[in-house]
Amino acid sequence: MKINIKPLADRVLLEPLEAETKTASGIIIPDNAKEKPQKAKVIAVGDGTKDYKLTVKVGDTVLYGKYSGTELKYEGKDYLIMSEKDILAVV
Repeated sequence: MKINIKPLADRVLLEPLEAETKTASGIIIPDNAKEKPQKAKVIAVGDGTKDYKLTVKVGDTVLYGKYSGTELKYEGKDYLIMSEKDILAVV
């Protein structure tokens, strides 16, 4: 997928993955009880800075903090843009 957004410096553009619809035991979770997903796919990365080289790359699946980043809507899809420092782990 090609998107015309290029994050600057140490920022990363993420596409949040869907929230779980079932528990491990098979119970279906209603929409109003679903938690905001904290897992996303990396769509675009900035170039880093002279002091900070980015470690995530396009296509990685990452975990991020619950209240991290800035939400944005682009061409009808939801995205998050945040500093790489707010990403907790690569899955």
